[in-house]
Amino acid sequence: MTSGTNIEGTGGPADQRLGTNENEMTLTNRQGHPIADNQNVRTVGSRGPVTLENYHLLEKISHFDREKVPERVVHARGAGAHGYFEAYGKVGDEPIAKYTRAKLFQEAGKRTPVFVRFSTVIHGRHSPETLRDPRGFAVKFYTEDGNWDLVGNNLKIFFIRDPLKFPDMIHAFRPDPVSEISNPERMFDFVSNSPEATHMITFVFSPWGIPANYREMQGSGVNTYKWVNAEGQAVLIKYHWEPKLGIRNLTQKEAEAIQAKNYSHATQDLYEAIERGDYPEWELYVQMMSDDEHPELDYDPLDPTKLWDREQFPFLPVGKMMLNKNPENYFAEVEQAAFGTGVLVDGLDFSDDKLLQGRTFSYSDTQRYRVGTNYLQLPINAPKKRVATNQRDGQMTYFVDRAPGQSPHVNYEPSSLGGLQEVTRRGKEHQPAYNAKLVRQRIERANDFKQAGETYRKFEPWERDELISNLVDALKVCNPQIQQKMIEHFTLADPEYGSRVAEGLAKAKADPSHMGSDTARTSMELAEELGQRTDGY
Repeated sequence: MTSGTNIEGTGGPADQRLGTNENEMTLTNRQGHPIADNQNVRTVGSRGPVTLENYHLLEKISHFDREKVPERVVHARGAGAHGYFEAYGKVGDEPIAKYTRAKLFQEAGKRTPVFVRFSTVIHGRHSPETLRDPRGFAVKFYTEDGNWDLVGNNLKIFFIRDPLKFPDMIHAFRPDPVSEISNPERMFDFVSNSPEATHMITFVFSPWGIPANYREMQGSGVNTYKWVNAEGQAVLIKYHWEPKLGIRNLTQKEAEAIQAKNYSHATQDLYEAIERGDYPEWELYVQMMSDDEHPELDYDPLDPTKLWDREQFPFLPVGKMMLNKNPENYFAEVEQAAFGTGVLVDGLDFSDDKLLQGRTFSYSDTQRYRVGTNYLQLPINAPKKRVATNQRDGQMTYFVDRAPGQSPHVNYEPSSLGGLQEVTRRGKEHQPAYNAKLVRQRIERANDFKQAGETYRKFEPWERDELISNLVDALKVCNPQIQQKMIEHFTLADPEYGSRVAEGLAKAKADPSHMGSDTARTSMELAEELGQRTDGY
């Protein structure tokens, strides 16, 4: 295979072409040069200095300096595994073709390879997996029509509904830019001025904010998507992954006990379970709604801060997923895996969800920055089918994705000189109609507090107790103005909810002079008392 260049083969560990004195286990550099001494740098005499022409040293060190790509802006801490998705051929009891022409769903028993990456959202690459945070749940389907990425979280809703607020939200949730200390006051300052976040805060500060592990964790697409059938007709869709093992969450004390012993408990749990053959499974459900504004509802179905009522819009099973193979190399697969909400196949489509459309630009753009222009040529990201494009060049071009019969001189379309050609559309194109002014307005049915109250009342008593305890611990270091705003929001959600937070704060010893939570302050003070003195050396 020439891969669009005038060279046979690409070289690599499996290449059988050997140089003088080489065998299949001989160490080489990236240029293919056999390395005779990997222990001693070249110097002037045995003591040095080192000379600049040490090619092997310079290549080895410079690669080492660059062997970590920029950390993900969000979802930096993650774990992943390979597996497959098996379709049921139906949505509930109906043929799925009635609603979508996506090939991977059509045939009962059809298996599609997948790669899944689980993650935390806010914290850095080596942060503990016990921190309170939403968890990412991203699935890459390697379908016969190309890749489909279903990128979501464990929780079914989100903090905001407008993508313009996303950078501010992440900045507020991150450590202070001066002290680099995490401070709940920053987060609640933002949240208290963003009432739509009340529902998500209710989940995150309950035990749902710390899943016990990845295998017993839900997943959700969060945003509203569309399915499109052969006639171009569309329905609104929400995706939900439900774990076959059931769901387990942690209290704050349980999480702290785990964190004292293991920063990577969830990654280790997933890896070891797959190694011993306890393959985790999830069932994929969808909720379905006709493609219109649904004025009968007291919320907008495109609002990602809202749940669709399960009694009105039941969970309908469409397939199941099993993870049965660990990565062979964490960096090459988990760290370089790149997902995007805009990666859809024929039969799947976007809704007008504002947050989804903002994510669709952001996700793929950050992959081009983080991994590189040609990130889709990496094995973990490349589709498992033919690729032929007119995209060329850029950093780390591994091959030219030119079709065998394509003229190497033609890297554009349309062309009559041997260029690539468009495909015939499989079904009718979905063509939504619009008749509205171009405005800057929030959605009309914001209803920011009702579902937060419903969620609070549905919690078990112990979950409500844990929620109040966690909120009080975080809010007691906040400015009184922020505390009062949050109490107002919780009261609008449910009077008992607000009064319990207010009572908790009244009893707590508020001390805004300290940064970070009360637990963080106590730990800092404990460090001043503990430790064994030494005279040094």
